[in-house]
Parts: sequence; structure tokens; C-alpha cells
Amino acid sequence: MDRFFTLYAAFFTLLSLSSLSDVESASFKLINKCRYTVWPGLLSGAGTAQLPTTGFALKSGKSKTVNIPRSWSGRIWGRTVCTQDSSGKFSCLTGDCGSGKLECGGSGAIPPATLAEFTLNGAGGLDFYDVSLVDGYNLPMLVIPKKTTNGLCGATGCLIDLNGACPKELKLAARANGQVGAACRSACEAFGEPQFCCSDAYSTPDTCSPSVYSEFFKHACPRAYSYAYDDKTSTYTCANTDYVIIFCPPPYSR
Repeated sequence: MDRFFTLYAAFFTLLSLSSLSDVESASFKLINKCRYTVWPGLLSGAGTAQLPTTGFALKSGKSKTVNIPRSWSGRIWGRTVCTQDSSGKFSCLTGDCGSGKLECGGSGAIPPATLAEFTLNGAGGLDFYDVSLVDGYNLPMLVIPKKTTNGLCGATGCLIDLNGACPKELKLAARANGQVGAACRSACEAFGEPQFCCSDAYSTPDTCSPSVYSEFFKHACPRAYSYAYDDKTSTYTCANTDYVIIFCPPPYSR
């Protein structure tokens, strides 16, 4: 009888640990609906451990699920037109993280890049998330919570290919080995002026207003961050849910 209870207790402990592990991680399903391969990059925020997976290849039509701790904060983006040279150095024409490898390690996206930003289990136990064009744009992206819980739980992102319509002074066309990577820079990156970067005398919400360039992003992608103080219409919250991130999503009508 004692042996039975010992085995039962061990089984219950393993089951509890398994359940706890499930509760303490969120499932992020990354889907590539682009007509080309995308190389997602993942970067943890300051004070947050880097994930075991920080970069990989995602072929057209494929998906990959990454389990992320519910205490995590960081960003996810897509790299495009990536190659590895004869010396083994890995690089991408847009969204490159500069690590020289498939994995980004602790390196973030070199602008311009469309960013999905997350702070899981933040104030009030809510997840805070957004899709940001503050650092420019390189491909369409959509973030969808898998279930509606506490919070707004809305889908957010940028569904439109902005590279063609990008103002000519913001356009970026990187070339290497006969391939071209198109992206659209932010006004801050293009001009470096404080009024576009919300810096120096323009470092508060009262002094930094939307520019004609940030309005271009906002009009095309009204749910995405368009400049540094675009919080009210661009930050979404949810609780205890999983997420789907789609590169090159079909038009989202909801």
C-alpha cells in the first residue's frame, strides 16, 4: 500500500510540474504567408533572458511554434533576402540583426524593420503588445491573440505592403549578389532631426507631434505604432493567452 501511495505521489508531482510549465509559457505560432522565405528574429528586452531560439528560417507557407515564458518581454520581426557567404557569414538585406549568424543572440533588428513588441504578464497581469513602425517598415505583419480574455485582446499590425508607396525620401533599396531588399525608413532614421526622433526639445508627448511621415504610416496601418508617442491607438492588452504572428497576412476585415 505504501508503494502505491509513493508511486501516486510521484505521478501527481510530475503532472503538477507539467501543468505548471504549460501555465508559465505562452505559445507563439509564427506563420509565413509571404511568397518568399522569411527569417524571424527574436530579441529579449533588458533584464530578460534571451530565448533558446533567437532566429531561424521560415519558408513560404510554413509555420513554427515557439514557447515563450509568461514573464518575457521583447520583440519579434522578420528578416528578408538572407544569404550566407563563402566564409559562413549570414546576413540579410532587411531586418538584419548584425550577428553574422542565423541566430540573432542578443542583437536586435537594424532599421528599417516592422516590429512586434510584447511585455507578457505586465501591470495587472496583462500582456501588452503592439506592432511598431517607429523603426521603419520592411514587410506586413499581423498579431492575433488566440482567445479573448481580460483586456482589449485585439488583432493589430500592418496588412499593407508599404514599400511601393513609401515616400521616395524614405525608400531603401539594398542590393547584394543580384538581389534587392526593399524597405521604408522612418523619418527619424532618414533625417535624424529631433522633431522626427522625439528627442532633445521634442522628448515629451506635449512637444513631439505626428509628422507628415508618421501620418503616412498611420493612415496606411491605423493600428500600428507610427511614432514614439502613438500609445493611445496602438497598444493592446490581453491576459493568459497565446498568439499568432503572421508575416504577409491576407487582408484582415474585422
